[in-house]
Amino acid sequence: MGLNDEVGRRLRELRQQQRLSLSELARRSGVGKGTLSELEGGRRNPTLDTLYALTTALDSPLSAVLSDHPRHAFEAGGEGVSGDAVTAVLIERFEEPPAVTDVFRIRIAAGSTQESAAHIAETTESLMVLTGTAVVGDPAEPRTAGPGEYAHWRADTPHLYSAPTGDVHGILFVRYPRAGTHRARPTP
Repeated sequence: MGLNDEVGRRLRELRQQQRLSLSELARRSGVGKGTLSELEGGRRNPTLDTLYALTTALDSPLSAVLSDHPRHAFEAGGEGVSGDAVTAVLIERFEEPPAVTDVFRIRIAAGSTQESAAHIAETTESLMVLTGTAVVGDPAEPRTAGPGEYAHWRADTPHLYSAPTGDVHGILFVRYPRAGTHRARPTP
């Protein structure tokens, strides 16, 4: 089963578990109903932004729609999802009672910037930079981190990823509170 089929199946299962129609999930996420239908059918490539919009509307971590078998080698063809600047490959999902932590191997493309929408309430992100210089976090007060350095920010508000001078490779930790343990944001 390919990434598109797997993501589509998992999206449909999450939506049905929550007894949401395609129309209701489309409304909550801001993703078009046709796009959502094509994603669930495995007929459309999922983008990072679209998957975050959908999983946030489903009050679930991104890993809930990605593989049960994390990829351990970014360059060895692990299937990832991409946004405007970031390509991410899930390498680990760690669950404990208060939170789920997704661990991704990421690449931020040189000279690019990606703005990400807010995730589930109380979500945080941390990036350990392996190579390059990343500018990340709150767009009003971004943090800069180089090789061997670390940046941490709230991800329940809009945030950015940028690689102003060259490709950035790093390990991204996204920590989501478990369902029912956080204050939900109102739906639009």
